[in-house]
Amino acid sequence: MSCYFRYMKDILDEAGITVDKGNKKDIDKVIHSIVDVEYKNCPPTWKKVKERIKGDASERVKFVSELKQYLS
Repeated sequence: MSCYFRYMKDILDEAGITVDKGNKKDIDKVIHSIVDVEYKNCPPTWKKVKERIKGDASERVKFVSELKQYLS
């Protein structure tokens, strides 16, 4: 689970999200949902997340916004 969290610290910080044991699973489920990958399927999820946050700057902003929306 959440094999990519260590690579997303800056994104999670931008979204104002602090990951802890109590919310890590919920955050992971939201990220899977945002990129439309079945939950617990880590490598394809990270691949899609990378495409969104490392490519077009507007896609990164949109991804961060979606995280905020789902997790607030």
